[in-house]
Amino acid sequence: MRPMTRLVLGLVVLIGIFAAVALGLPSHVTVTRSVVINAPEPIIFPYLNNLHEFSEWSPWQLRDPQLAVSYGGPEQGKGATVQWTSQVKSVGNGSMEITESEPSRHIDLAVIFNGLDGASSYDISPSGSGSKVTWAFGYDSGTSPLKRWKALMLDGFVGAEYRAGLDRLKEKIEAERRPTAPTVSETPPGGISTESEQPSAALPPGAVPQQGAAVAPGQPAPAAGAAAPAAGAAQTGSTTTAPAAAEVTPTPAPKPPKKKKRNP
Repeated sequence: MRPMTRLVLGLVVLIGIFAAVALGLPSHVTVTRSVVINAPEPIIFPYLNNLHEFSEWSPWQLRDPQLAVSYGGPEQGKGATVQWTSQVKSVGNGSMEITESEPSRHIDLAVIFNGLDGASSYDISPSGSGSKVTWAFGYDSGTSPLKRWKALMLDGFVGAEYRAGLDRLKEKIEAERRPTAPTVSETPPGGISTESEQPSAALPPGAVPQQGAAVAPGQPAPAAGAAAPAAGAAQTGSTTTAPAAAEVTPTPAPKPPKKKKRNP
């Protein structure tokens, strides 16, 4: 038998084996990935039901920041569509259209991803104090052996993309719900300084406090050139009262001495 004939027969046998194995593969494949988000279902639902939000957490947007995205139909709900185009081969072209929408519970979508026509869905259910979001993609390969082999690889390929997208969705929602710390003002209300006040040193009578000298609480700042209050002045409340001057009796001046008379 010629070598070329052997090669042809070998290829025919190999194709027959692949076709026989493909008949044993499932005709429908479903890929699912889930994540638990610390938020109630009504908060999560708009991020899924509004396809304009999709580009904020899309796994393909993460892999290609230059991804071209366009929208059609209503902004959200049934009939809303999104299409994307990428120069990155692993991202390629695709589209999604919402076909059914049950508020805060479930969304069905028709999906085309790099030539694969399938059905996708979002399912939201309670999970502890948060909600569990499940993103699923179903592909019907029919009787085509080639499509059945392609469907066999979907879990490893699409599953990784869905996992990355759900992680981004979780991060986005929880970050937007995280309370922000209140801004602490350095100056208390009313503009009063919280620094401890130092008592002013006693000044001699008539002395003028130097610029920047401390002023007792509740006392107005002295005007330039004004005399300081007398030392020992008594303070009552916020009013300073000088003590009454003591009564002083004047001392008479001494009389001059008498001149002695000389005898003639």
